[in-house]
Amino acid sequence: MKIVILGSGVIGVTSAWYLAQAGHEVTVIDRQPEAALETSFANAGEISPGYSAPWAAPGVPMKALKWLFMEHAPLIVNPKPDMAKIRWMLQMLGNCTSAAYAVNKGRMVRLAEYSRDCLTDLRASTGISFDERQQGTLQLFRTQKQVDSAYKDIDVLREGGVPFEVLDVAGCLAVEPGLADAAGKIMGGLRLPNDETGDCFKFTQGLAAKAAAIGVTFRQGVSITSLNRTGDKITSVTTSEGEVTADAFVLALGSYSPKLVADLGITLPVYPVKGYSITVPVTDASRAPVSTVMDETHKIAITRLGDRIRVGGMAEIAGFDLSLSDKRKRTLVHSVEDLFGGAGDQSQATFWAGLRPMTPDGTPIVGRSPMANLFLNTGHGTLGWTMAAGSGRLLADIVTGHATEIESRDLGFDRYQKRVKPAQPALQAAPAR
Repeated sequence: MKIVILGSGVIGVTSAWYLAQAGHEVTVIDRQPEAALETSFANAGEISPGYSAPWAAPGVPMKALKWLFMEHAPLIVNPKPDMAKIRWMLQMLGNCTSAAYAVNKGRMVRLAEYSRDCLTDLRASTGISFDERQQGTLQLFRTQKQVDSAYKDIDVLREGGVPFEVLDVAGCLAVEPGLADAAGKIMGGLRLPNDETGDCFKFTQGLAAKAAAIGVTFRQGVSITSLNRTGDKITSVTTSEGEVTADAFVLALGSYSPKLVADLGITLPVYPVKGYSITVPVTDASRAPVSTVMDETHKIAITRLGDRIRVGGMAEIAGFDLSLSDKRKRTLVHSVEDLFGGAGDQSQATFWAGLRPMTPDGTPIVGRSPMANLFLNTGHGTLGWTMAAGSGRLLADIVTGHATEIESRDLGFDRYQKRVKPAQPALQAAPAR
């Protein structure tokens, strides 16, 4: 088939790669001049399947109220009225139950673990390099309450067969020696030895180049205006360079996905949640992190990327605002200096913000849309880098009509419908003319 992918972030590019590998003629369209210049550009760098968990969890509403008054708050909510924001937040609150959390986390871990395996295969087959490290990730607890709460997640990890290590302070220092000066601030940690780290931007740019080499067309710097339909099928996409036709279309525009399908009568429950990062050059490797350390108190990830440290996190619910706040930068600097003081040169830090496309239940939307030939790969939130390869492979199998290697029905748009629609047959390529 001739397939058009809308979006050239890590989700769009991995989708393009796997669809091209399946034999389709693929075109990727994006308004940016290059791939991965928005949400995929400077994220936290962690590939953490085992830590895949929804933000909607029991106890989060009360925690959120406390966070709002913290000096270094992990959550910031803009009070400006926004009906989409209010609707999304109410839906998220509806998922803050033990039952919903278990279901949603199970879905997320399933996709994330599959994605890790797909990334391993992709790396082996292409030789792609992206400052990757396979040295696990460490969730760091500063209080006993955080240690006790971790056992809820451990039950899910155990059920999913995900290897893990519960560490005391000495164990944390053994895997991350740079924490030595902060030992008195640590109560313990949860380590997932199979998790990885890497530069999402480098990966996406590298994979885009490899995809172009096998025939994928990238139309960068082209704005997408609307999707055009006849009946229940999309016939074309209108762009700044005219209309583009195809047999099938893949929506991978992250936070901007809902806007494009609103005129089709499709309400995608995806809302932008702003995250921040700083990137700091390493000046003392002995004090720097070995892999990723997640500061549970501040909800911030500190990752080693080659000769750099990437510090990312926080959640600011403020619509599509991409302005940079000095206060948020101070929080990132505080977290890394508090744990890895002197590891990097803060005077050389580069500051960035991106919009994470979040669903109310935390699970991305991968699969068919209500339109017969429009497919969705969006809503990955903070886990787009973790889930990218698996989502791209899964989406390619669904579009092509192949059996998926993991259960996929509960990852699709139908879970938001009152009645699950019957499975549709695979699309067939248009006959030769």
